[in-house]
Amino acid sequence: MRILRAADHKQMPWKNGGGVTTEIAVGPAGAEVGDFHWRVSMATVAADGPFSTFENIDRILTVLEGAGMNLEVAGMAPPCLTTASAPFAFRGDAAASATLLSGMIVDLNVMTRRDLWHATVERMTVGEPCFVRAGPGISIVFCSDGTLELSQTVLTKYDALFVDEADDMAPIAVGGAAHILIIRLSQNPPVN
Repeated sequence: MRILRAADHKQMPWKNGGGVTTEIAVGPAGAEVGDFHWRVSMATVAADGPFSTFENIDRILTVLEGAGMNLEVAGMAPPCLTTASAPFAFRGDAAASATLLSGMIVDLNVMTRRDLWHATVERMTVGEPCFVRAGPGISIVFCSDGTLELSQTVLTKYDALFVDEADDMAPIAVGGAAHILIIRLSQNPPVN
């Protein structure tokens, strides 16, 4: 297990040049936009406009800050996404565009290469000591707001706990007062 501090997250331009992405974690380590197997990142969306397209990529988007947005994705009913909405899954190679409800937002994107990996994202509020279930596979516990207490450290806004496949997959004891996202990444079985 390792801590991914917000101050250490890597910033880079969006694929379409329309903004800046803050990369939290990527697999394999050091992978670039065109060759990652999975990626967890945040983006500040300051204006209406199209999303970057990613061939053979599945995306899960979660609004972290701001009033929210209407998201139009080709072939899907358009959802209104807010900080109270469930994470929204869609194909990264589908045409998509956002219309902001009232000012800029910050969102979290989890992207997986469709033939290799699968992801789930779960919102959770921690108000008293409890356990978070990790894995199997890779799990990332992301603190979207507040203070999350672990046995050896504290996570604050936009910090994350990275739990690798090789780590002990026992439930993780947490406490404090925080809104968190639990991101679970698992490899797809080989196709015969």
